[in-house]
Amino acid sequence: MRALAAKITKGLTLGSELFCADNSGAKIVSIIGVKHWKGKRSRLMKAGIGDIVIVSVKKGNAKVRKTKQKAVIIRQRKEFRRGLIRVKFEDNACALIDDQRLPKGTEIKGAVAREIATSFPKVVGIASVVV
Repeated sequence: MRALAAKITKGLTLGSELFCADNSGAKIVSIIGVKHWKGKRSRLMKAGIGDIVIVSVKKGNAKVRKTKQKAVIIRQRKEFRRGLIRVKFEDNACALIDDQRLPKGTEIKGAVAREIATSFPKVVGIASVVV
């Protein structure tokens, strides 16, 4: 599947809570950092679809709760441009990944944005719907 070139509006900041859409055991996570962020001093880090974030697991099973994990953002409520149309989802969601950018879960509930297809092909492979 070929990804589309899109202008991703960064709609999530530090402290944003996301729904974890995979079956890795985490339910609700909070963003505590953004990988490869370049910004100005005292400006909050922002993230959008396809960005790798460091999250803290707030709700989930006992093994993953209160741990730091890496995740990729697969959906966001803030609309972004894809060519001439604007796309937005009904919730903010992520999928947990490991250091080799492979998903920790075996399936993803809900839709996944097509923009992450080139960077994370294994995440798109376990998704049920790609929009």
